[in-house]
Amino acid sequence: MAVFNDLRRVFSHAQRRSVATSRSVDVVGMRGVTEILRKAVQTTALGMFVGFAALPTARADDQPPPVKPAISDEAATAVSQMGKTLHARDLSVTARTVSVYLDEFGQPLHIFHTIKIAARRPDRIAVEFVGDDGRHDLFYDGTTASVFFPDSKKYMTISASGDIPSALDEVATKLDVDFPLGALFAGSPDTVLLGDALSASQVGTANVDGVECRHLLFSQKSGIDVELWVEKNDAATPHRLVVTYPLLQGQPSFVAEFTSWKTQPPLSDSEFTFAPPADVKKIDPTPAVASGTEGSR
Repeated sequence: MAVFNDLRRVFSHAQRRSVATSRSVDVVGMRGVTEILRKAVQTTALGMFVGFAALPTARADDQPPPVKPAISDEAATAVSQMGKTLHARDLSVTARTVSVYLDEFGQPLHIFHTIKIAARRPDRIAVEFVGDDGRHDLFYDGTTASVFFPDSKKYMTISASGDIPSALDEVATKLDVDFPLGALFAGSPDTVLLGDALSASQVGTANVDGVECRHLLFSQKSGIDVELWVEKNDAATPHRLVVTYPLLQGQPSFVAEFTSWKTQPPLSDSEFTFAPPADVKKIDPTPAVASGTEGSR
């Protein structure tokens, strides 16, 4: 699933600088990608490859039949209802998130953010990130994507096109900035969530911020576990998301709690257009970032 694979990049970004050594995001820090998580991913992939390669070659008629995903009716219905709710033309929401991962010394770190999101389908989004590693703002107005760093008074801009997920991919590739909740603004969030599922079920109900919610559990083919709490009604608005990577060292995880979902009033174009303040400096991505390779350290 694209969004949860993108979270691997988010953990990598968090590991670029320890909170103990830097309390603000600068552009060099945003570009300097560490290898900790990437090596973990590569090791996991290599181990799976070697393991399969060591098995005797089986005849075609010995291959086991494909495993049919075990998706309960309750989970399928709730996710479908959520998808319809999130497909509203205008959406705004606030998310409080925490990323949990091991630093280079094997110590667990918890990085907190408050993320304010405004989106208008199919091709407008504005995101404000404020957290332990500083602040940056993301804007996409259908033709241009910009990332602004208020602390250092610098910004980057690229031409971008397509729907929201396509633009976010361009921002991640060309500007090395990730948005971990992009799947919620995909064309079909329910399809994104269920498309990689080996199993999906309702494990119970819980009260989240005074709202009764269904607690759903998904096991993904990619080895990722997803928990989702959605309102126990026809809207199935999401209130909490937990993503865990049990195959990676330290089992890193990502938690998001959502508040203030709104679909009205309609959002204006100005919400998504970045107007640089007079005292800020425009900078260009490094050639490495612009070409889609690792940023300079």
